[in-house]
Amino acid sequence: MAVPDGISGQQRRVLELRAEFLKKSLNPYRHATMEGGHVFDPAFYRFQAMRSTQWDNFKATPKNFKFGFLAVVLPVGLFYYLIKNERDTKEEKFRTGQVAYKDRSFKFI
Repeated sequence: MAVPDGISGQQRRVLELRAEFLKKSLNPYRHATMEGGHVFDPAFYRFQAMRSTQWDNFKATPKNFKFGFLAVVLPVGLFYYLIKNERDTKEEKFRTGQVAYKDRSFKFI
């Protein structure tokens, strides 16, 4: 695959690597070398090794705690509070007779 002129160095490198990968993976004679259609990519295996051991190297910091609290705990707690408050308000109106039975949205008919 010819690399066209007028492209940046990074784009040229990407096209060259893509052409090399396609050449290696689509070679019909690779089975003779007992390699099959698999192309060894060291960067991919480094990435997978990093992902499988990331919790071994994790260190809890105040910044991590703050992110976890703001991204997970706070939205769930806030959502729970809003739903609970709305249901309690509706229940109080139903029990005191401020809303007629025919006007209720869920009557269990």
